[in-house]
Amino acid sequence: MLLSQTTRAATGAPLPPRRRRRIILSGSRGESLTGLGMAAPALILLALFILVPAILAFVLAFTNAQLISPNPIQFTGLTNFIQLFHDPVFYRSLLNTLYFAAVVVPVQAGAALVMAVLVNTKTRGTSFFRTIYFLPVVTSMVVVSMLWLFMYQQHGLINQVIHQLSFGLVTGPDWLNNPATSMPAIILMSVWQGVGFHMIIWLSGLQTIAPDLYEAASLDGVTSWQRFRYVTWPGLRNTRALVLVTITIQALSLFTQVSVMTQGGPLYSTTTMVYEAVQTGYQQQQTSYASAISLVFFALVLIVAAVQRFLTREKA
Repeated sequence: MLLSQTTRAATGAPLPPRRRRRIILSGSRGESLTGLGMAAPALILLALFILVPAILAFVLAFTNAQLISPNPIQFTGLTNFIQLFHDPVFYRSLLNTLYFAAVVVPVQAGAALVMAVLVNTKTRGTSFFRTIYFLPVVTSMVVVSMLWLFMYQQHGLINQVIHQLSFGLVTGPDWLNNPATSMPAIILMSVWQGVGFHMIIWLSGLQTIAPDLYEAASLDGVTSWQRFRYVTWPGLRNTRALVLVTITIQALSLFTQVSVMTQGGPLYSTTTMVYEAVQTGYQQQQTSYASAISLVFFALVLIVAAVQRFLTREKA
């Protein structure tokens, strides 16, 4: 049998159809096992750090579980959710989260698009400005928050600049200790830190637009605004959907800036849903209550993402 197969291979004679099918199936099976083996480490990590915690959060939200407690875990039904929707701090954190997202999403997306259009030219110094704009992105958010924390102090750099520019007539506020300015201060810092990342996404979308369209627009004598409106903006349909979804998810999950700069204060003016869940789960050790907050937050993200996907869908 082996000799006949060798003879066929040496003479170039085709193998029988059944034998050829076996070889193809065995090769496909081997490739599948190889691919599964290469993907296994990533799948295991995703299961351990995403799938398992999500299942635990869903289960614990309906119990009285605490982080460290000798009492056995008991099923309590919707008790945590009833308590949650009667908690004024939760509503304040929900409003703060929506407020932050409502401001950051359009401002950061718009600023990133303007920057991408400016650097999408073959002029001298473009690479330098691309690097400068992207530099805050590669800096840790903790480091950025600490730097801006010093800048926002009563006698920090920002107030010193305001004092000098106004010739001593205007004194800047204590930005992070004032309920009226604490959240706008965090918004400004967050937009500055993240705008470079989404500039790169916009820039990649701009470079997929065919240059012939711009040449045709130039021959027609259109203005810069008309070229942007009728050529650039329609060509960025898929890119803007990606940018809006990523910015929204990042904005809704605001945590690091609040944890480093304000710790949710003053007077809960910067407390967000993620920050409240972490504080409740670890400092107050109310694991079940924190899980309920996490589930509500998960539902909020799904709803917002679904609405955005519906509004930015490609219409027939």
